[in-house]
Amino acid sequence: MPRLLALLVLLGAFIGHARAEEAQRSECLAMANAPPRAMPVSLRRVAAKADEVAITYAGHSTYYIETPGGIRIATDYSGAYQVGRLPDVVTMNRAHSTHYTLFPDPRIPHVLHGWGENGQAAHYAMRIGDVYIRNVTTDIRRYWGEGPGGEMIKDGNSIFIFEVAGLCIGHLGHLHVKLDDSHFAAIGRLDIVMVPIDGTYTMSLDGISEITRRLRSAVVLPMHRFSTPLDEFMRLIGQQFEIDQRSERTLRISRDTLPATPTVIILDGV
Repeated sequence: MPRLLALLVLLGAFIGHARAEEAQRSECLAMANAPPRAMPVSLRRVAAKADEVAITYAGHSTYYIETPGGIRIATDYSGAYQVGRLPDVVTMNRAHSTHYTLFPDPRIPHVLHGWGENGQAAHYAMRIGDVYIRNVTTDIRRYWGEGPGGEMIKDGNSIFIFEVAGLCIGHLGHLHVKLDDSHFAAIGRLDIVMVPIDGTYTMSLDGISEITRRLRSAVVLPMHRFSTPLDEFMRLIGQQFEIDQRSERTLRISRDTLPATPTVIILDGV
């Protein structure tokens, strides 16, 4: 027993050390309680152009993120929603087949599953080009064909966070559970968040609205939006959010062009 106890203590210390190192590498965790950075007005236009990130809504819950350094990321990638060239990085969640594929194009260099193997949670804290990618695991209902309906898989899915050009961009994935304080602490600051608003297959509209209000990101990008009237979502998240409906599919944005008031931006797409 003493040896087992010592081993558990050592393991706990190792995990704590690993998390502390991740926090040091993550600008979004470091900025979570920091005031906004100031930049002289004369420099903002040049910086905005140099540090601009392009986010394109491909459909369902797939967004393409293009970094200033040319890294291309596709979220909840199944291969069904293609926009432009093949991505360099794809993230997936295991909810059902519209959110992942076990047979991605072999030319994609980085395939990140939101679920782990052999009962272990997925863990990512990696730099690819000019983007730092990490995840925060959440529980998920067992998907079709894997077990009794309604049964939960602990840490069976992931919220993915992309840190690039001073922006903290989060994709909540096929979220099934409310987030607690430990989730919010692990997520840190999000300037842009992609939120599922169907209110049925993911979590309730009340639940996702509460999470959106608490994150208070500068930009909210709805996804999984096939069944929810947008005005109902807007009513629930409150009047502190503005709405910006656009006819184009791509948002180009930088740290210094974030809206001053939290804004729901609806890009063209399905």
